Amino acid sequence: MEKQTVKKQKVFLSLEQLYLSIFAIILSLLITALIMLVSGENPINAFQALLAGALGSKTAIATTLGKTVPLLFVGMACAFSNKAGLFNIGCEGQLYIGALTATATALAMQGLPRFLVILVSFLTGMMSGALVGGFNGLLKAKLNINEVLVAIMLNYIMKFFASYCVHGPMKDPKSKVMQSPSIGQEYMLTKILPKSQLTTALILGLILAALLYVFINKTRAGFALRAVGENGSAAQAAGISMVKTVIITMAASGAIAALTGVTEVFGKTGKFVDGFSPGYGFTGIAVAVLGNNHPVGVILSALLFGILESGAMTMSYVAGVSTSMIKVMQGLVILFVATPELVAFMKRRRAK
Repeated sequence: MEKQTVKKQKVFLSLEQLYLSIFAIILSLLITALIMLVSGENPINAFQALLAGALGSKTAIATTLGKTVPLLFVGMACAFSNKAGLFNIGCEGQLYIGALTATATALAMQGLPRFLVILVSFLTGMMSGALVGGFNGLLKAKLNINEVLVAIMLNYIMKFFASYCVHGPMKDPKSKVMQSPSIGQEYMLTKILPKSQLTTALILGLILAALLYVFINKTRAGFALRAVGENGSAAQAAGISMVKTVIITMAASGAIAALTGVTEVFGKTGKFVDGFSPGYGFTGIAVAVLGNNHPVGVILSALLFGILESGAMTMSYVAGVSTSMIKVMQGLVILFVATPELVAFMKRRRAK
């Protein structure tokens, strides 16, 4: 009877969080429309242009899904660490080092079978991201050093180290752009739609989301992760190793974040390009928050952000609305989702 009651409470809570996310999206659209009106723009034309640019044709849909893929990976990385009560703000550095390592691996394995090169490159990229994330988790678990501060510093270190490599030892001598040599077309991921940036990375992302759902909700390790996130002291009293859980969680989150950079190289650019990320690591935090750290929620949230990003240019040249308005809309969504959580957190602090 108690189990049924708990299950009903969880379902109710999930529905409540779903309604909150939908309400946040609607409210952000209304406020954005109001800002457009005050600025002398027509919000109806703007939103119509945005939807047409994102979903108006097969090519537009492929572009939207292509922009969704990196947000899907980095959103899952943030969501995974959030489940354990850890804030991985270091995804940006992890995706850079993952992309760099995978590119270097592919360049070193030129001429070998396609499947082997892709597999080993993906694994080395994930391992490098796991090392960075795990190092952060180690400092948090052993020395109680704030993971946010460490992650911010590591972001700079990883990003500038990658930049140094493509300005120096890994620079393509035939290019004036700061980038590595091409890994070769034969090692690129298969395109789902020809002449688009939509590749099998999307399928990989969906499979990963399903695996994370099973891991978090159906395994003992996933239970330990959730227990640490909900009440670390109680979890430790129950015999769950805080040190082990924190380190492994941050390492796994780093490995998932690294896939963001790896799939960008092997799915889109075919080489490591300096500054290729427009801030995926930070947008992923917003994706995870809006998706309530649930794999299905992260998929839908990443798709929403992909639609906004994909339709922004069409909205700009058709309706004359700045692409910056999309950032305003995204910020409003996160603000309205996060505010109730902030209020609840403050109430809990006062109660204590």
